[in-house]
Amino acid sequence: MIFNFKHVIMIQFTYTNKVAIITGSAIGIGFEIAKQLVKSGASIVINDVDGKALENAINELENMGANCTSVKGNSGDFDVIQSIVEKAVSEFGRLDFVIANSGITTFGDFINYKLEEFQTLTSVNLQGSFFLAQEASKQFIKQKSSGRIIFMSSVTGHQAHPKLAAYGMTKAALEMLAKSLSIELAEHKITVNTIAPGATLTERTQSDENYKATWEELTPTGKVSTTIDIANAALFLLSDTSSQITGQTVVVDGGWASVSPPPKIDDIK
Repeated sequence: MIFNFKHVIMIQFTYTNKVAIITGSAIGIGFEIAKQLVKSGASIVINDVDGKALENAINELENMGANCTSVKGNSGDFDVIQSIVEKAVSEFGRLDFVIANSGITTFGDFINYKLEEFQTLTSVNLQGSFFLAQEASKQFIKQKSSGRIIFMSSVTGHQAHPKLAAYGMTKAALEMLAKSLSIELAEHKITVNTIAPGATLTERTQSDENYKATWEELTPTGKVSTTIDIANAALFLLSDTSSQITGQTVVVDGGWASVSPPPKIDDIK
């Protein structure tokens, strides 16, 4: 079989008249997804617990010409979840996409891990994602429209890391949730998928001067992912191009999970 690569077709995603919610989106991966959706024409609702960071994010998005609004609050709180969905509908008239990006990471060895740490972690990572997907799905069904839901997992949901037992458990759980919801929501033309980033350069990780060099050495591609790498995966899963993909996890890690060399204990943060 001969393939002719003379003409390469580039897929450009356009989301004009689409409305998206992105939680935990004042900085990092969530903010990059927000920016890329704005560039593609979507109207967006961003959320974060950090009011100042949220204000800065909104200012930058508005300078880009974004049609956007925000809701401050803990996305693990059910009242906040409801207000985010209500804000999207009241401001823009509908809802099409939900990216449950909010998540917290807590390091700690299993033997000494505290109950309050566990409850805080699961409240945001699991409770928040579960009920945001539920509220969004109710809106999709009410609209009688299709919908797209993305959960944000991690390679730590696939491969064990030292001192991340609780965190890794929550990320693996989100992938199972996507599989389960793909069955329950398919009849409503709602797809549910998960993205599992590996080592990614964000404001938090770049504060560690060893992070980039450590993960470049451990990653088969020899590079650390950027937030745009994760955002590109999200834009694909939100598109009509991916309408037959549901209940799946897209791992974006430069091949790390294939070989899984662990970092030294001192380098994992």
